[in-house]
Amino acid sequence: MTMELKPRKRIGLVAHDNKKLDLIEWARFNRGMLAKHDLVATGTTGTMLQRELDLPVTCLQSGPLGGDLQVGAMVADGSIDFLVFFWDPLEPQPHDTDVKSLLRIAVVWNIPVACDRASADFMISSPLMTSSYERTVPDYTAHNAREIPGSDEIVDLDDGDHLEPETA
Repeated sequence: MTMELKPRKRIGLVAHDNKKLDLIEWARFNRGMLAKHDLVATGTTGTMLQRELDLPVTCLQSGPLGGDLQVGAMVADGSIDFLVFFWDPLEPQPHDTDVKSLLRIAVVWNIPVACDRASADFMISSPLMTSSYERTVPDYTAHNAREIPGSDEIVDLDDGDHLEPETA
């Protein structure tokens, strides 16, 4: 199964506090290219990008307040085509599980992810950034249809019958 990515990509931009200036510098340098795409960012990062680039940026919640999860949901539903996530490998985050989830869901749905400036430079300078691209989307039909042992005893989704709790 494939999904066509249009020449105008939807780019997710996320940066931890110690990496925000790196992302802002990178974005300033690549402003011309970023202007050709739709930008989505977590709260503080998005506000900084709007101010620095004078470009429209859809701002979500701050990362620790659910912004990383919002970006992850957009990846899962196909609303983000490319993720630039400058995360800090040396500083523990209060929302480390959300960070791991965001990176994991990007791999699950096979979207390009740049976690540092060098990777971001390589990806944004690729001719694929401004052309159509057929991205392979993994087929999770078998996963979604798998039988879960004991699940038919809890809820029968076909007829809406619910298992009554046992009484002692």
